[in-house]
Amino acid sequence: MENYILARSSDQWEENIAANNGHLLQSWAWGELKRNFGWTPLRIQLDDAAAQILFRHLPLGQTIAYIPKGPMVDWANLEQGQALFAAIHAEAQKRRAIFLKIEPDIWSADWSLHSGPNNRSADCNPHSKTATISFLEESGFTLGDTIQPQTSIVINIGGDEDFILAAMKQKTRYNIRLAERKGVVIRQGSETDIPLFYELSQLTSVRDGFGIHSLDYYQMAYRLFAPDHCALLIAEFEGEPLAALMAFCHGQDAYYFYGASSNTHRNLMPTYLIQWAAIRWAKSRGCTHYDLWGIPDADVATLEAEFHERSEGLWGVYRFKRGFGGEVVKSVEAYDYVYNPLLYRLYKLYRRLE
Repeated sequence: MENYILARSSDQWEENIAANNGHLLQSWAWGELKRNFGWTPLRIQLDDAAAQILFRHLPLGQTIAYIPKGPMVDWANLEQGQALFAAIHAEAQKRRAIFLKIEPDIWSADWSLHSGPNNRSADCNPHSKTATISFLEESGFTLGDTIQPQTSIVINIGGDEDFILAAMKQKTRYNIRLAERKGVVIRQGSETDIPLFYELSQLTSVRDGFGIHSLDYYQMAYRLFAPDHCALLIAEFEGEPLAALMAFCHGQDAYYFYGASSNTHRNLMPTYLIQWAAIRWAKSRGCTHYDLWGIPDADVATLEAEFHERSEGLWGVYRFKRGFGGEVVKSVEAYDYVYNPLLYRLYKLYRRLE
């Protein structure tokens, strides 16, 4: 096995992430966020590949191992992949993992955000999806259930503001301007505004049937990522909070993870203006792409044919997000590597019965 190290400092790890154009969910801060909510991060680093593994403890000393949006590896380089996964398997088995779940940061279509050697950005190579799947299947992985959204819309924000606005649907541009004209204002919040964000999230959860995190979760996320990598934005009308969101950035990519709105003054379109403000914030941080993070798992033809009639789940979200332009993208499936087949079957049965 090629020698590897376990990264012990954030500077060391983030330097590695930057070199490999790694995803936000492979960042040091994301691992620390999850550490506070039931997971234990472990960062494996080779000379030219790396992986942040999250371990969830189970009864009787067992664990599950999870690599979100990773690992960072050249999937076409068999020797590199074998060395990295030998290290991953060794560390997972030390911690009595029942199985390892990975969600590679690779788009399933031949589509790329930007150039780069080791992850989804390598999709400038039309064989990246094929190389990834071939490596995993030949290495004993099988298809598993996804955790992160598999389908999303990503907006190119590398051009000027007029270019970004021109790519939006006409109605979305109209709603942004209407909110401005009617007096909706956007301010950047601080940690003291997180309880307000949580209150709006609770309203949204009841109204739209979405699950939300705890107040502590949002507070910890803000502390770990703000101010450089997280913005809390609040839309107000005559001093009344109408909407709020938390956007994150990492490298050239920004992400809209959490959003909420009140039940009043919805006709003022605050959610459109606040999303535009988040895009402008992402541009100010040097980002070139803005990921709207999660729409229904369907092809574009189905999405466009059915969104007028459907509102369940993420369909209502798609109706809103599609207006901002961008491109529908879909990541490759999740894959599992099983260390204990019996306990793996029992775990999957338990999850189905939850």
